[in-house]
Amino acid sequence: MLEMKNIVKSFFGVTVVKNVDFSVVAGEVHALLGENGAGKSTLMNVLGGVHECDSGTIRFDDQSLVKLTPLLAQATGIAFVHQELNLFNDLLVWENIFLKQEKVNRFGYLNKRQMIEETEKLFASFAISLSPTARVEDLTTAQKQMLEIAKALRQNAKLFILDEPTTALSGSEIDHLFKIITRLKKEGKSFIFISHKMPEVFTLCDSYTVLRNGNLIATGNVTNTTPEDITRHMVGESYDNSEAYELRKLGDAVVEFDKLSGVGFQNLSLSVKKGEIFGLTGLQGAGCSEVMQTLFGALRPNSGAIKLLGEDYQVTNIRHAMRKKIGMVPANRKENSIIRDMNLIDNSALSRNILTSKQPFVNRKGDMERYQEMEKKLNIKSGKWTNLITSLSGGNQQKVILARLLNTDADVLLLDNPTQGIDVGAKAEIYRLIVELTKLGKTIIINTLEIPEIQQIADRCAVFYHGEHLVTLNRADITEENVMLYATGASRM
Repeated sequence: MLEMKNIVKSFFGVTVVKNVDFSVVAGEVHALLGENGAGKSTLMNVLGGVHECDSGTIRFDDQSLVKLTPLLAQATGIAFVHQELNLFNDLLVWENIFLKQEKVNRFGYLNKRQMIEETEKLFASFAISLSPTARVEDLTTAQKQMLEIAKALRQNAKLFILDEPTTALSGSEIDHLFKIITRLKKEGKSFIFISHKMPEVFTLCDSYTVLRNGNLIATGNVTNTTPEDITRHMVGESYDNSEAYELRKLGDAVVEFDKLSGVGFQNLSLSVKKGEIFGLTGLQGAGCSEVMQTLFGALRPNSGAIKLLGEDYQVTNIRHAMRKKIGMVPANRKENSIIRDMNLIDNSALSRNILTSKQPFVNRKGDMERYQEMEKKLNIKSGKWTNLITSLSGGNQQKVILARLLNTDADVLLLDNPTQGIDVGAKAEIYRLIVELTKLGKTIIINTLEIPEIQQIADRCAVFYHGEHLVTLNRADITEENVMLYATGASRM
């Protein structure tokens, strides 16, 4: 169905895709794998018409594709679900679905009823629980992800490119997506599946291709390889799969919640100790993210109390929380973290400069020195420091946001899905960094849907179900079975 040969693409004089061959057959799910910055998204942006390749050829469905644009790729039968969601928050769901493909009546007016009905039928055919008339800004990140996928499904394409489609989805939502993919695969549709999650690759995919530093490293059938082999192809011989966790002596309680209720959660009572790595988890929408946002001042509590270092903590806004040495990496990088028209240095220095805003001038030299230090510490793969943050891969953008947090010297670090879009090798680096930070006296609360991530680093883990804190598990008790028992509400049956 698809054959890309000798594809080359450069940016700012740096070659990021180097003579890569890539092919997909009809009716298969082909995993495209590699570290952040390996060239995966760039190769797919060439196929999707976002970028024009410097050289190479593309054949799709027995025809040569030249001078591709996104609209031409779409018309040819290629649908692209990008890693960074491309939705208009101030439009309704059905308006996003039909954008640039609006239905009009014989008088030339928008036929809203027809578009709403077609949206309802589309959602019903794939069992997607969304209201066509909901405003997109009111949707959760997971719902926005499913809307983006639904937009692609409506195109009735022959080839779907899914770039990190499960980042914001819970386990049940991922299962539902995989059922949709399996159904369409039986109809002869093909998928290019980009993911850093090995269990997903080995559950869903038929074949794989690995890129590293823009080069084609390996390709073959998934049944003929192992997660360990693929990981070594991705990161080279430097791959270290050792557990990051270290047993440490913890201090007194730093953060205490006393019957706290707020948006998305209620009656929360627990405490987190100095130097502790405390996990929050549950199904998507269970309330974990809202707890963090409330502690950080982004949401207001409804009732109850919070203590910080033994004293009453009545946070009024985000800046107040930052001045109390609380910092946060929020979920949904595109909407809540990166400033697209700022360069790498300004993005990484933003929070620190807000804290020092009473000073008359920005310390540009200090910002550059701190960025250089963080670039080495977090292994950020970037070109010039003055490049826009959008010049980086999604995973490297996430590392810049982590650098922004670390630059504030916060003592309590709130990490909401901090490794979204980050490859397996970089995840291991970040896990070790988190453990090292606790040795310096930092207290870390991490929210993640990935239980193996909690197992890697957490001292304890609180499991939520529909906004209620059901249990706190000690490290020895954090297993897939135990967490899902409470996260799904099965413990109450």
